[in-house]
Amino acid sequence: MLAAAQRLRRREDFAATIRNGRRAGRGALVVHFLQSTVEPAPADQPSARAGFVVSDAVLDREVAGSTGEASADAVQPARAGFVVSKAVGNAVVRNLVKRRLRHLVRPHLADLPPAAMVVVRALPPSATASYEDLGRDLEAALAAARRPRSREGRR
Repeated sequence: MLAAAQRLRRREDFAATIRNGRRAGRGALVVHFLQSTVEPAPADQPSARAGFVVSDAVLDREVAGSTGEASADAVQPARAGFVVSKAVGNAVVRNLVKRRLRHLVRPHLADLPPAAMVVVRALPPSATASYEDLGRDLEAALAAARRPRSREGRR
């Protein structure tokens, strides 16, 4: 199980990670990774409704107050979210896949930079994949998504 602070819950966080993050697919899943330099605005601010974003530096200054020093509480841990559609299977199968993925992602969150966001999207083959296969696919996809882009384009 993931701690509450390590889970993506808000729709805006999922959308930002999927739209702006790096994507890598391997076997039975697709990983979207966003190393956060831009955070969605808090829901209680008017800018959130307009879709504006606030940078981490601005948030840190607001949390730290006038001293200019960032508080230790302002650093968010890496967070993960999961998307398992009905194409994967019935509710029992979807929940099984989700539990397996949560368990597999947890040790990887410690290796990610603070405030990074990961969305793991399960594909239909994940319903029949073994735990070991899901683990291998997750590691390979996460490594590929974190790898810096090469200067050369795809050919």
